[in-house]
Amino acid sequence: MTTLFVNRLTVVDCSLLSPSHGLVGESWQVDVELDGDLDCQGMVLDFGEVKRSIKRMIDDGFDHKLLVPARYTGLRIAEYPEGLHLSFEAENGLGIAHRSPRDALRLIPCERIAPDGLAQIIGDYVLPRTPDNVDAVRIRLWSEPIDGAFYRYSHGLKHHDGNCQRIAHGHRSRLEILRNGRRDRDLEQAWAEAWSDIYIGTREDLIGTSMRDDTDYLEFGYRSTQGSFGLTLPTAACYLIDGDSTVENIAQHIAERLKAEHPEDDFKVYAYEGVDKGAVGVA
Repeated sequence: MTTLFVNRLTVVDCSLLSPSHGLVGESWQVDVELDGDLDCQGMVLDFGEVKRSIKRMIDDGFDHKLLVPARYTGLRIAEYPEGLHLSFEAENGLGIAHRSPRDALRLIPCERIAPDGLAQIIGDYVLPRTPDNVDAVRIRLWSEPIDGAFYRYSHGLKHHDGNCQRIAHGHRSRLEILRNGRRDRDLEQAWAEAWSDIYIGTREDLIGTSMRDDTDYLEFGYRSTQGSFGLTLPTAACYLIDGDSTVENIAQHIAERLKAEHPEDDFKVYAYEGVDKGAVGVA
């Protein structure tokens, strides 16, 4: 028996429903190990095939989806013609409603989604789809070490050609703010705290408001190429911007807000979208 490994095979950018935090954006880097007998090439599996097929399995199965703890007692699921409608009540009594095609979410057989448990589920999903000589697949999910401010956000981009159009997918993202050419860690931390576990919504996608148990809610909805999407969240968990909530617009929005608050200063904002990618806003 031989073990093959590939570190940082991919990044799973997703959102999840958390009993304690509500809707949460995450970015997990993925390491993979495969145990098996050597094939006719003297390999467990060619590295190129790992990067093609196994990466594709993980991306297609879990990336840019809403991950849902299917055994959580505060979850209710109903079918509708285009997919599934979820009602989720967090431990603090606040509600979340989500409506989407089935491919935009994945039901995870657990009460709470945690990296170790999800890694085992991903490994169990991948193993039957590997060649017969592979006997075991082990997955490790881990968060990027960040020295400084970061925030977790969810969003949806209705104009996107791919899976970013799904109304609730997300990222764990660092934030760097240069004020007159120098890092301002206090501003970075202030924005990260304000946007902790936030939904960055496009104002155009806001289709309604409501109140339940003295809590204000916002309802978002749109139709895109993958189907009809809807999301209702507590107003306090949302932040509205003009234009689509792309990382380019997010970076520029932060820079312009800072410039308005401190007109005598110049700002350059590096907003990340998950790991090692993002955009720069200048004002």
